[in-house]
Amino acid sequence: MIKTCVTAAFLFGLATASGADGADRSIATVALSGPFATQTPWRLTVTQSGHPGISGTGDPEPGVVMPCLRHAGSLTCDPALDVRLDPNRQMSDFDQPHYLRMARVAYRQAGDREPLLIVVLASIHAGNGGQLVGTQAFAYHRDTDRFVSLFTHTTGTNNNQEVRFVQAGLLRGAFVTVEPTTDAPFGYWVTVARSSDLTAPYRTVLRYRSATGYNDGNALPVIDSEMPEILQRLSLWRPGQRLPLPASGCSKPTLKNGALWCM
Repeated sequence: MIKTCVTAAFLFGLATASGADGADRSIATVALSGPFATQTPWRLTVTQSGHPGISGTGDPEPGVVMPCLRHAGSLTCDPALDVRLDPNRQMSDFDQPHYLRMARVAYRQAGDREPLLIVVLASIHAGNGGQLVGTQAFAYHRDTDRFVSLFTHTTGTNNNQEVRFVQAGLLRGAFVTVEPTTDAPFGYWVTVARSSDLTAPYRTVLRYRSATGYNDGNALPVIDSEMPEILQRLSLWRPGQRLPLPASGCSKPTLKNGALWCM
């Protein structure tokens, strides 16, 4: 069985906007002044259009999502937050976000006073059921009283792709990405990105071809099955030490051909 793609949990309701007049409505607000100790009040607001979208198969979808990062007194949204899902591609129906998957403050270390704002947006569904999913992360730059983009990545959903912000353990604060290879033996490209400073952009510190194979029967998400190899390549773990495990659901861990399996 193909691995189940595990994405970040929805933090906010994704109901379509209601009302016969198709009015926009607010679906999320994140106050940023407190966690980031900003010089002036900042907040992230997300509204959703009352006019439904249409999927690749012609089915109705929620309206366009409109995120806005703004500080008090400004009449415009800060351009640091890109509302296009993939600005490097030609604009298409899948470029606009219709789903808010995540909008939250995340901490890179315990007791962190310089957290990240992570926003994850997703497109309408294509005819094959896939979506574009864009992940963005921002830090607050105190000297300029502005939020700066540290990480951005867009991927699909149909081949077990995942972008994960690591919230605990030896990789806490890193972004790990897995995306399928395009040639046999089919597996995944595993990428780890870290930031060297509080407001430094995330840079790739590791990229390799996975031990995990596509359609190999392993029920774990690819990032979890690859965690021993990731940590070993970064000199954070070695064979013989306790296996790095997923947060739950792995009572009998074992290594098989370099990948973690839970029997």
